[in-house]
Amino acid sequence: MNTLLSIEKRNAVLLKMAVLLEQERNAIIAINKTDLEAYNGDDISMYDRLKVDDAKVDEMITSVTHLASQEDPVGVERFSFKHDNGMQVYNKTASFGTVLIIYESRPDVTVEAAGIAFKSGNKILLKGGKESLKSNLKIVELWHQALKENEASIDWVEYLQFNRAETQAFLEKPTQKVDLIVPRGGERLIAFVKQHATCPVIISGRGNNFVYVHKEANLDIAMDVILNGKSKISACNAIDKVLIDKDLPNKEAFIKNLISKLKASNIQILGDEATCQFDEIEAFESDDIWYEEFLDYKIVVGEITSNADTIAKINKYSGGHSSVIVTTNEAEAKLFMENVDTAAVYHNASSRFTDGGQLGLGGELAISTDKLHQRGPIGLQHLVTNKWYVHGNGQIR
Repeated sequence: MNTLLSIEKRNAVLLKMAVLLEQERNAIIAINKTDLEAYNGDDISMYDRLKVDDAKVDEMITSVTHLASQEDPVGVERFSFKHDNGMQVYNKTASFGTVLIIYESRPDVTVEAAGIAFKSGNKILLKGGKESLKSNLKIVELWHQALKENEASIDWVEYLQFNRAETQAFLEKPTQKVDLIVPRGGERLIAFVKQHATCPVIISGRGNNFVYVHKEANLDIAMDVILNGKSKISACNAIDKVLIDKDLPNKEAFIKNLISKLKASNIQILGDEATCQFDEIEAFESDDIWYEEFLDYKIVVGEITSNADTIAKINKYSGGHSSVIVTTNEAEAKLFMENVDTAAVYHNASSRFTDGGQLGLGGELAISTDKLHQRGPIGLQHLVTNKWYVHGNGQIR
């Protein structure tokens, strides 16, 4: 068993990691090119997430540097109580122990998610996708170097080179202790982990996020929020569905303007009965499309009769991730935000801010669409469990 590393040592490893990432920047990008060239899939969002360029390396360096500057999340007192019999009781945060992160195509997860789990005092098991193997192994090599240079065991970060069958076997019967599993990827990966895992899993669920353009919307804000929500199609916080109030003034002009801007970005627009009257909006075949997360150059624009109908529709179809209302009416915004059942709710702002860094957490391990343990971006301070410390001098009950 690895004894908890002191916070000084954990921070020193993270800062060394920042130095190594800078030193090995060109090597990481060159190795990643070989992964990109070998990728033969046609999933554009997968390709987008696989790519490491200078900006990506900068983000990795920023993330470990920021983590090193944050307070230790382990051992924080959450509750204290003095028993009548003189016992002193404390409840403090504690690390989980071993965290397994299973992910697809994103070499930055090997730095950022592993960094968060490491800073919270956990041993890390990483199981990345085969498409990013060379990039991941290079980054794990840097982790090992940073650990060795700080006289810490390289066991703190371990890469599992498993195929699908081996991964399934490990989930069902782990050959070492695993306390928590975090899958980072699409719905198929999450379903696979949920089906086979024998220990707790944090579900980082699907997006399928909605924007509701209320009849009292500021149309400039509505346009910006929709377009920004579609600016990175591989993101789980992207917008897939737009609901426009049937009583929106200048509705026709707004929809025509929206069509031309979406088309300029080569986005396919699908619509319901009311909106497919417009040129360039195609009718969709089945209502099942409302459930779909696209991760693609694709959006649905539909019409809705009221805020109440919008809330019901989002609660039925969305992935429980993020939802937006655009309105100048504070009371309608409050009604929407209190009743829509998603991890993040927005009033007049883009869903693209559902991100640990953007919401002030400094980074995230995942964005949870579960309600238990933690909902929304899981930052450093959430990747802990707790423990009761009871000090006595011979008390018996």
